[in-house]
Amino acid sequence: MFEAENIRDWRDLDVVDVEGDKIGSLESIYVATATDQPAFAGVTIGRLTRRRIAFVPLDKAVVSPSYLKVAWSKQLVKEAPSINTDGELLAEEEREIFDHYGLDYGTGTGRRLARR
Repeated sequence: MFEAENIRDWRDLDVVDVEGDKIGSLESIYVATATDQPAFAGVTIGRLTRRRIAFVPLDKAVVSPSYLKVAWSKQLVKEAPSINTDGELLAEEEREIFDHYGLDYGTGTGRRLARR
């Protein structure tokens, strides 16, 4: 589990991969709807004219005063499902994110992620 406090203060932190390479900057946190615990980060990536928000799991992530370090490679995050910077993650797109990282999405209906 990823413990979180004052997650709004993290916005715009650099997000780095397991090797310490910068991936992008933190745009948002998505919590698991079942537990209200942080589950994924929305990371702004790309060049100025082609920015998008990619999703990366927060399991085993580490927060410092100047960055959020995730347990996934920069390349894997950049290949992850994404949305436009002014877009919204739709319920039917959630499974694709979980599948990309080899995570269990579960069964049943309803949203698994909510933006905070």
